[in-house]
Amino acid sequence: MGKLGWCTLVGFGCCAGVSGVSGASPRHYVFFNKDRERISDAAFLDTKAFEGAQLKYTWRELEREKDEYDFSAIEHDLMFLKDKGKKLFIQLQDASFDPKIINVPGYLLNDARYNGGADKQYSDESDDEVRAVPQGWVARRWDPAVQECFHKLLLALGKAFDGRVAGINLPETAVSFGESGRLFPKGFTPSAYRDGIITNMAVLKRAFPKSVTLQYANFMPGEWLPDKDRGYLRSVYEQARELKVGVGGPDLLPYKPGQMSHCYPLIKECSGKIPTGVAVQEGNYQHKNPKSGRPVSISELIKFATEYLHVDYIFWCTQEPFYSKKLIPFLQEQQ
Repeated sequence: MGKLGWCTLVGFGCCAGVSGVSGASPRHYVFFNKDRERISDAAFLDTKAFEGAQLKYTWRELEREKDEYDFSAIEHDLMFLKDKGKKLFIQLQDASFDPKIINVPGYLLNDARYNGGADKQYSDESDDEVRAVPQGWVARRWDPAVQECFHKLLLALGKAFDGRVAGINLPETAVSFGESGRLFPKGFTPSAYRDGIITNMAVLKRAFPKSVTLQYANFMPGEWLPDKDRGYLRSVYEQARELKVGVGGPDLLPYKPGQMSHCYPLIKECSGKIPTGVAVQEGNYQHKNPKSGRPVSISELIKFATEYLHVDYIFWCTQEPFYSKKLIPFLQEQQ
């Protein structure tokens, strides 16, 4: 997509205000993943610092048949949380990290016009793509036919929930198709993938002009910064700022080199201009700070998120014993 195409897309959402951006303390959400029943946990409800819950809903469960949507789960969770004085942040999932799980609707898999609807991601610890093994699936985000269906879903969600939910985020941009081209899916190129991400962001903003919108943008295929810089990740952030779509990413890992040379400086640059957020995911609580060599504390995670990244939102996972024994007591002491 050229600059003309991007300018057209910017028109979808650039006039909206930058909701969610503040200079105050970050807004804390608990990422319960798909464990929706846990929004009734007393520890969560009684912790005033938790503004709400971030819950994952898959494309597959929301659209069981073509153009037939079922948002009853979102409606139920929204009403429950509202009654308890909490808010809902939607994570709309189109990818998986399990080769047995495909998060796109069945009709995409069975209709030739969608080229399978989703493609395998791979793990290649030996750097030998011949021996790469599947590690999950991702929707064909670069495929116009698949995009058209996804955009219909976004617009339907926005019609039902814009202004009612606190926000909605799309999952991380990182995908694993190798580098040689041997494992590239049909029609995939790094530049086409970048254009697909930007197009999806534009429609997301069009669908949700009132609620906060976020794109998790951590890494992009076809480049590795700083040595192999093709401008893909930076262009996603540049267009997010134009569109007024928030940015962030999974994994709060203070001073980890990969993130420090990719998404972290870009998130920091966007602070105060568009909403920004970071997710504390499985394993993050055990991360060793390269500067100290010791596992990070809750206070260190919050300090890095606020004083270095300057994010508006922190989404905390429920990995135990850290969630119950460290995070909740820490936040309750601040009340």
